[in-house]
Amino acid sequence: MINKKIIKKLFPKRQAWGHKGDFGKLLVIGGNKRYSGSPAFSAIAALKSGSDLVTIAAPERPANIMASFSPDIITEPLKGDFVKTCHLKTLLELSEWSDAVVVGGGLGRNPGTFKLVAMFLEKLNKPCVVDADAIHAVAKKPGVLKKQFILTPHSQEFFILTNKKPAHNIEERKQQVKTTASELKATILLKGHIDIISDGVVVETNETGNPYMTVGGTGDTITGICGAMLAKGADTLNAACIAACVNGLSGDLAAKKLGMSMTASDLLNEIPNAWKKLC
Repeated sequence: MINKKIIKKLFPKRQAWGHKGDFGKLLVIGGNKRYSGSPAFSAIAALKSGSDLVTIAAPERPANIMASFSPDIITEPLKGDFVKTCHLKTLLELSEWSDAVVVGGGLGRNPGTFKLVAMFLEKLNKPCVVDADAIHAVAKKPGVLKKQFILTPHSQEFFILTNKKPAHNIEERKQQVKTTASELKATILLKGHIDIISDGVVVETNETGNPYMTVGGTGDTITGICGAMLAKGADTLNAACIAACVNGLSGDLAAKKLGMSMTASDLLNEIPNAWKKLC
């Protein structure tokens, strides 16, 4: 299980002469004409987890909406209602600027979007978190996955990937995740009552979190934290473990105050307090 010692190793004292960009530049790709919240949650969670700069690439409508959420977010509006293959060049150029990438939240399941995701991941040479609708895309073309990628499925998305439902028995579940990670040659963070994380060799668990985190958006926050860790230079296993721990603890702090009234925005507000407890 993840612990303070592991987390502190990744967060040495910052040097006084550090400058903008030294602690991570993250690109978040997501959203469509209907969904703007998902990539915004990921971006804000990354900023609250120490990323210096976060850019969201999204279709025009959600990009403009997200730009109004916070002046901390940079947005790159893409023409049209969905991300599609004509945006490949722009996204690859943006990925060259970034230290890590998050892709999937709110993309939708348009066939053109799935094609773009596969093409982008095949050419990408940066660490990446593959989430939500992007998991559906790679399930159709798993050969695009790489060692420096993390997949963050919930139970249904894990089923989409493997055609197998995750077991409730923890030991069986751990073996399923380990086997899948080994077969896909990527790190898996299977979200649930107990999160299971594996790179195909090592298996870790995380027990922070609570049933109030079924509310929409809490999966997007874990993705953003995970992306921030990759952008800082963490390996995939540590990035996924830390993200699970911090996201769950943030949810616990929010739930303690608000119970069933908790939202993903409330979890976001508790991320700084979770980091204070852990670092």
